[in-house]
Amino acid sequence: MMMKALEAGGLAVVTDRQRTADEDNPQGYYEMERVKQLDKGDTTWVADAQGKVVKVIAALLEHLPPGYHYRVVFMQRAMPEVLASQRKMLQRRGEPTDRVSDEELTRLFTKHVQMVETWLRAQPNFQVLYVDYNRMLADPLPYVRQVNQFLEGRLDEQRMAEVVDPALYRNRA
Repeated sequence: MMMKALEAGGLAVVTDRQRTADEDNPQGYYEMERVKQLDKGDTTWVADAQGKVVKVIAALLEHLPPGYHYRVVFMQRAMPEVLASQRKMLQRRGEPTDRVSDEELTRLFTKHVQMVETWLRAQPNFQVLYVDYNRMLADPLPYVRQVNQFLEGRLDEQRMAEVVDPALYRNRA
């Protein structure tokens, strides 16, 4: 949702379009496979991404190279919805969904997010804006305004708000 909104607002997004739309994400994926290699040292693409938007999962933020200034829009979503979404995706792939209980996954993921947030606070070259996914989906304009201010006020807020599609809100808590 956020990547699509940022693109609609006028920012260039970095994606390789390798993952196409599917049942889990009917609007498609705004990802670049090389990002998944950050923890293995593949950072050469970062220089070409300056001034653009790149989707990076929380676990890989610490592997971004120093020497750059990063603005992170950190999407927060209700944990039961994250787990439901992951479970459905695993089911569609035919993978097991019962290896770890929801309670344990919640504990582990919550601990992970807290560690990432603590790490981010200690980074002088990272600015972070936390955005509540659920609230933005229900009422996008206030959150679009926040994001626009965070990104120096050069985005088309109306177009950003228009691409927020509540119909895609399928894994509700």
